[in-house]
Amino acid sequence: MIGERRLMLGVRRSATGVAWVHRLTPRQEMSALAMAQGHGIPEIVARVLAGRNVPVDGVQRFLDPTIRDLLPDPTTLTDMEALADRLAEAVSRRERVAIFGDYDVDGACSSALLARFLRHFGVDHEIYIPDRIFEGYGPNPQAMRDLVARGASLIVTVDCGSNSAESIAAAREAGADVLVLDHHQVGGALPAGVPVVNPNREDDLSGQGHLCAAGVTFLALVQVVRRIRTLRPDLAPPDLLGHLDLVALATVCDVVPLIGVNRAFVTKGLLVARRMTNPGLAALARFARIGEPLNSFHCGFLIGPRINAGGRIGDAALGSRLLATDDPVEAEQIATLLDRLNAERQALEQQMLAEARAEAEAELAGGRGPAIVVTGSETWHPGIVGLLAARLKEQARRPAFAVAFGPNGLGSGSGRSIPGFDLGRLVRGAVERGLLEKGGGHAMAAGITVRRERLGDLRAYFEEHAADVHRLIDEEALQFDAALAAEGATQGLLDAIERAGPFGSGHPAPLFVMPRHRVADVAPVGTSHIRLDLRSDGGASMKAIAFRAAGSDLGNFLQRSRGATIHVAGHVQANYWNGSRTVQFRVIDAAQANTA
Repeated sequence: MIGERRLMLGVRRSATGVAWVHRLTPRQEMSALAMAQGHGIPEIVARVLAGRNVPVDGVQRFLDPTIRDLLPDPTTLTDMEALADRLAEAVSRRERVAIFGDYDVDGACSSALLARFLRHFGVDHEIYIPDRIFEGYGPNPQAMRDLVARGASLIVTVDCGSNSAESIAAAREAGADVLVLDHHQVGGALPAGVPVVNPNREDDLSGQGHLCAAGVTFLALVQVVRRIRTLRPDLAPPDLLGHLDLVALATVCDVVPLIGVNRAFVTKGLLVARRMTNPGLAALARFARIGEPLNSFHCGFLIGPRINAGGRIGDAALGSRLLATDDPVEAEQIATLLDRLNAERQALEQQMLAEARAEAEAELAGGRGPAIVVTGSETWHPGIVGLLAARLKEQARRPAFAVAFGPNGLGSGSGRSIPGFDLGRLVRGAVERGLLEKGGGHAMAAGITVRRERLGDLRAYFEEHAADVHRLIDEEALQFDAALAAEGATQGLLDAIERAGPFGSGHPAPLFVMPRHRVADVAPVGTSHIRLDLRSDGGASMKAIAFRAAGSDLGNFLQRSRGATIHVAGHVQANYWNGSRTVQFRVIDAAQANTA
């Protein structure tokens, strides 16, 4: 409860309607002090680490995560040895291998990673990505039979397959062996008679459930290399570390927790990505106009959406082809198309979002509203409903679903959750009760297939089984790592904070409050952002920006605060412009300075 946590600056209700609390407990503050004194690191960095439960004796290892230290033994994953043996055998025999992937970034990266591995050994292969609308997620029997008909004696599913027993049986009946590399939760019986490497299967005790599919694929290839060294010592292994850029991109875009080896994957993978040795990544970086060293933000918000655009409204295989090619000309052509599709996707999203927000606001008007927002339309594109759900969740501050209905009344929908509420479990319960045709997912995201006439029943079921959401909304709070004045927001501080990264799921970016700063200037900028000039009591100035804040409660509060002294909450980040690097403050909330 908020009452049991220490309020930051006495703020119980900010501009966005939440309380502000200290992230660190008194015990963690003592750990931070011990870190700063024992390891000679800045106090703010020590607070960031202590607030994320990094042990005092683990500081140096955390600040410099390495593959050597953090890579788990691949054979601790169930079925890994059998899978690696079969794939190594296929390499040794030069069999034709088909790669069946998913249409998102993780699927594209996993497919490209495996394709590059096979190409190194001269193994004939193809990548198959299903059409999101006509085939849906995961293997289907006809596609598997077609791959066998084209000569594949081995099919490897990546980022899918755990819940595809029927399709995998069809492939085996057609004469191919099948291997599964996946990380999704398992909704039923595993495919029979094939190795299924998935750290989230119930009988896997590896403790690697935080890996994305590309991380699982990387571990598998490490073990395959070991087997090839035994089978064919004459074959030189590929430089797997040179492909960590793909693993890093997938890890960031799939929003898996940045813990364990995932931190090393992203840290070291970004170093590889900055060398731009992958023609596809290099081409997309140019189209995204990234004029600074590639970081997690670029992966998640500039590169990833362009790769996803193919699967959402175009050719689902474009992303994997782009990341797998070594031809700069082909990479440029595919990147051009993906960039155009992304622009079309953005335009569609804006139109659909306006309709979805209007429907959501009607649901929420006049009180607390439903625990879960459910919106739907016959005019929406099914490839964009996931983006709509994410935006609605941000606006409504509760789980949200967006559903695109076809002419036959069958809807394809996507949901996004808030921390503390398991949306995947709720959806699986709806499937068991016959409210959904299909459905599955994990705690923070889920996909559903629902008939229009069952939408009312589904809303009632959600309301009955999601009572905890209202409690979570009431208890929502921003957790702060430290207070900061404009004078202290230096390049040195920014460098020190970045050492504690990368930040993302499971390792949130440090949140700071700038107490009692005067809003010297405020103005809209771009299409929906708010730019600010903040001044401390000592006269120091800090440039700040609130992204997508125009018209929101936060944006309205900031624009009313010109000349006023307020508390400002947000993140310290680098701003690159015309070759120079400056420090700016990214505002995510604000409050009256006299709040008590």
